[in-house]
Amino acid sequence: MPRAGWKKPETERRLSDLVSVGVLTRVFPPELVDEVIAGAGRTEQRNRSLPARVMAYFSIGMALYSEGSYEDVLAQLTDGLSWASGWQESYTPPSKSAIFQARARLGSEPLAALFERVAKPIGAEATPGVWLAGRRLVAVDGMCLDVADTPVNAEHFGRPGVNKGEQAAFPQARVVALAECGTHAVFAAEIGRYSESEATLTGPLLDRLEPGMLLLADRGFFSYALWRKAISTGGDLLWRVRTDKAGPKPTHLQDLPDGSWLAHLRRTTPASARREEPMLVRVIDYTIDDGRQNPAAYRLFTTLLDPDQVAAVDLAGAYTQRWEIELTFDELKTHQRGPRTVLRSKSPDLVLQEIWGHLCCHYAIRSLMAEAATHSGHDPDRVSFVAALRIARQTLAHPGAFPP
Repeated sequence: MPRAGWKKPETERRLSDLVSVGVLTRVFPPELVDEVIAGAGRTEQRNRSLPARVMAYFSIGMALYSEGSYEDVLAQLTDGLSWASGWQESYTPPSKSAIFQARARLGSEPLAALFERVAKPIGAEATPGVWLAGRRLVAVDGMCLDVADTPVNAEHFGRPGVNKGEQAAFPQARVVALAECGTHAVFAAEIGRYSESEATLTGPLLDRLEPGMLLLADRGFFSYALWRKAISTGGDLLWRVRTDKAGPKPTHLQDLPDGSWLAHLRRTTPASARREEPMLVRVIDYTIDDGRQNPAAYRLFTTLLDPDQVAAVDLAGAYTQRWEIELTFDELKTHQRGPRTVLRSKSPDLVLQEIWGHLCCHYAIRSLMAEAATHSGHDPDRVSFVAALRIARQTLAHPGAFPP
């Protein structure tokens, strides 16, 4: 078929059918995509060459092919039908301008809704590294992503300062997420401006914390208000806190046989805070002997109060699993997005669409990695994300290529 311009396919199959192939639709099935699009009020009133379902997959495909042009990404999606039809059908993609307009019509809301509907912890009962004392290990942390340097992006997201009052070259969006430590599956996220702190963005995420989860957090996250909100969810907590003068001051209650101790937590200011019910915590103090003259001192607060249920040394060991979310962000930023790559979208809503597309893409890959690890009896951490990313890219054009 000539490639001079967009042409209606010779068959009656719409473009929304031809991208219903490959790795993405195994995790984000077409009927669910259509449902969230309808829920966001983005269903088209007339047939378009680039319907909303196509653009939802396209937004995830941009994350999978982050270095490709609009035309390249759509070509990868549409090549899936050519492969499935034995190369008897082919399509000429619309122009870059048409793709941009279709992205703008879709907006970010359907991608955010799609991620929220699908993303969840995926570790099974026997998956290594997922559990401690019957609780699912999850972690919270944040990252910043460079976005295109346009006036509207700079005004909306802001940018970090550098030396002598100068500002960084690019505006940045801040992303705070919850991830399952054993599988690296991100199952909840908040996207905000650079000026919004990680602790601020964490507040809404706590609604995704459930009984049976053990949430790990670094020392930058603790506040009395956030801790109180987190324990109200019924989930358990294991957070590192500061040990300097600015850190929380627990009131000692009782020493425990494993070296940890019980304490009350309560703000002393303002005066109304002193009338609040104190929060009972278990405190674990330790240092790691790594050969340095002045090893770092660690203090953990946890809601797991019984040393017979889980010992202090096991909780200290479990806290190291918090680094798994750092590795998760590295997978997304360094390998999936590409090192030092700036997000391409030039308006805030499309930046959000692009980030949600990245989160959907990473979740799809990690879901399939967990499936493959379970099938082969391996730890998901032993499966290469880079190899899985390469296979996922292949399966868009060749949907039968993903191995069991």
